[in-house]
Amino acid sequence: MVLTSIGAVPGIHAVTKPSDTACYIYPDKTLTWAELELRATQWARLFQSKGVVENDLVTVALTNTPSFHEVVFGIWKSGATPNVVSPNLPDHEFRDILNLVQPKHMVVMPGKAVPEFDCSSTDVNLDAYSSQSFPSLVSGCWRAMTSGGSTGKPKVIVDRKNAAVEVFESRAKSVFQMRPGMVMLNPGPLYHGSPFMVSHFASFIGCTVVSMPRFDAEETLRLIERHRVSWVCLVPTMMHRIMALPRNVRESYDVSSLEAVWHMAAPCAAWLKEAWINWLGAEKIWELYGATEGIGGSVIRGDAWRKKRGSVGRPSPGTDLRIYDDRGVEMAPGVTGEIYIKIGSPASAPYYYIGAKAKLIGEYQSVGDIGHLDEDGYLYLSDKRSDLILRGGANIYPAEVESALDEHEKVGSSAVVGLPSEDLGQRVHAIVQPRPGCEIDLKDLHDFVSRRLAKYKLPESYEILDAPLRNDAGKVRRSALRDERVALLERGDEFRMPIDR
Repeated sequence: MVLTSIGAVPGIHAVTKPSDTACYIYPDKTLTWAELELRATQWARLFQSKGVVENDLVTVALTNTPSFHEVVFGIWKSGATPNVVSPNLPDHEFRDILNLVQPKHMVVMPGKAVPEFDCSSTDVNLDAYSSQSFPSLVSGCWRAMTSGGSTGKPKVIVDRKNAAVEVFESRAKSVFQMRPGMVMLNPGPLYHGSPFMVSHFASFIGCTVVSMPRFDAEETLRLIERHRVSWVCLVPTMMHRIMALPRNVRESYDVSSLEAVWHMAAPCAAWLKEAWINWLGAEKIWELYGATEGIGGSVIRGDAWRKKRGSVGRPSPGTDLRIYDDRGVEMAPGVTGEIYIKIGSPASAPYYYIGAKAKLIGEYQSVGDIGHLDEDGYLYLSDKRSDLILRGGANIYPAEVESALDEHEKVGSSAVVGLPSEDLGQRVHAIVQPRPGCEIDLKDLHDFVSRRLAKYKLPESYEILDAPLRNDAGKVRRSALRDERVALLERGDEFRMPIDR
């Protein structure tokens, strides 16, 4: 079978759709398919002039702008693989990734060049490069996403799926319920795996993508109403912030156009998911569990979730999933352990790592998550293995404590970490970010979570922090937060910990 390069997608839609059809809508610019085809072609010719050839890695460190899509489609046209990196990384982390990847070329925001690497910025004069189209090549790997992982050490996950339209069309339609011509909203950062994946899946089949430079709760609702959005992907942090809007504000927007609201990338508190189901209807709420490695996962709709409250669904067809303990013994239904998914041999896996090694038990790989299967084969998540708090021999999952904290009306976000304890090994420390304009009474907060958690899971100390605890993708780097506080304790410094239990 002859494969169609995803680099050819803009040109295909430019011919088959009306000339003014938008592919990407941003606050300051609407990009048509013809414009995307022209700009992507110029970027492809720039890459070729820099010596980029088929299957090379090209690093992309850009914010959510039309240029992001022009660059990425240009990389695909040239037969190379985009290595997507957050543009907000500290310099040392960015350099660590570049030293791992050794990209043939990189594209950054103006003023962000790294001298020792061949680099272009988005203010380059593209008119110096021809826009005459040429046959797009098919890279053997469609993306290489960057992850700090739970440890904070950089790794790159190179997806071995061919950069071909045929590879993704059926998944976009059958798994994600997308249809050609739909309007999708992307409120997440494109450097993160989920927004990158679903935004481009939508593009491949001819949807219009409304993209936000940065998430804002009320703006999300305004855009849904204005553009009659039918499909959106959120993370639980976004869901929390939207639900935290005053009810009269939230209900003042017409969101009846929504057909599917997906959430992924982090565990969603049961109370929060129930609130969304009650608001929009169970049949509209979908959850995906999976890893950037693409080795398997599960999907569940709201009505099925209500019957299996807290579950992320049965493993999808083709996903062979098992739960093992630390000794490699398979766990019985209902018993929590580490989640492993069958990949066969590393050589046959659908991805490969740069900067990391897979954790394997035979033909099964862990991606670091903890959970259990029930007697009907439904999967329930607990947390990342590296985030687990071991207190006096008892396992405490930070996400469960955070869920209780976040339910408080004055809490905007929270992160829970384990700090050293002489007698118990670790103690539970809660870092809390208040909602804007709110002051939190810690005794009241502690009483609140005491009614929702077993005593041994309760925080033993609290800290109020005004800085955001999660990034735009809804991810929290608990390992970094923990290490910072351990370092403070070792130096004898203090941070706010007023409650001892």
